[in-house]
Amino acid sequence: MNLKHLEYFRVLAKVQHYRLAAEQLSIAQPTLTYAITELEKELGVYLFEKNGRNIRLTKYGYIFLEYVEKSINFLDEGQRKIADLVSPYKGRIDLSFIYTLGSRFVPTMIKDFLSIDKHKNISFSFSQGTTKNIIEGLKSDKYDLAFCSSIEDEPDIDFIPLIKQDLVLVVPFGHPLASYKSIDLKETEPYPFVFFNKGSGLRKLIDRLFLEVNITPKNIYEVEEDSAAIGLVSMNFGIALLPDIWMLKHFDVKAIPIINPPYERFIYLASVKNKYLSPAVRLFREFAKEYCTLHSKKIKI
Repeated sequence: MNLKHLEYFRVLAKVQHYRLAAEQLSIAQPTLTYAITELEKELGVYLFEKNGRNIRLTKYGYIFLEYVEKSINFLDEGQRKIADLVSPYKGRIDLSFIYTLGSRFVPTMIKDFLSIDKHKNISFSFSQGTTKNIIEGLKSDKYDLAFCSSIEDEPDIDFIPLIKQDLVLVVPFGHPLASYKSIDLKETEPYPFVFFNKGSGLRKLIDRLFLEVNITPKNIYEVEEDSAAIGLVSMNFGIALLPDIWMLKHFDVKAIPIINPPYERFIYLASVKNKYLSPAVRLFREFAKEYCTLHSKKIKI
């Protein structure tokens, strides 16, 4: 069914006069007549009947008009939606991030991004999860961009390092290690640990650090996100290796810098390689890269 013919039908149904409808549509009257005739042939019914010098809808025409109006309005809405999405200053960005970043890093960056006047019509949807789940969401088009850890053997994902993140040993106050100002992980061997589960992007790094100091930690509890680990440590269920995040200051725990083994831990901006990104998404991606470059020493995670 020809979309133009449907639009011609809608205008003619409103004007109820072939010549006036043709003028409104900026087409020749025979073109309009042909379009309506073809539409009636396809439907197998007459849509119009004569009414003096004018025409009027038949009962079939009235029924059909209701569906034509809904269909064209729905298509117009879709067109407006696409126009918003491809505008650099409109549309929605589906962003996912690891739990560590939900309290400070992401809210602060988004606030600064939206404080720019030309960005005020861009909206966000947010999702949190482990790096493994986030990457799966990127590949299934659930998210446009993500802030997460890097994962090996993901050739379709572009990982851009944004900012370095320190790890610390977190212990409850009163713990035998709480008096330390820095720590070699070898000294943690006697004590039970709260660990991230294997879906966490940090888990492989933590496992590697213990392997380098040749100890097997006593893994008592496994959790998915940082606040649960901090809470368990504060209640003396174990100690933990965690990112040095601002949340640590709000629990009864002490964060101890790690001096051995050496390591590097980064937060990455992840997206699917060679995937179309709307102008708004590309705009935010470039903003995030520049933001972390300019404010790397001031950013609190």
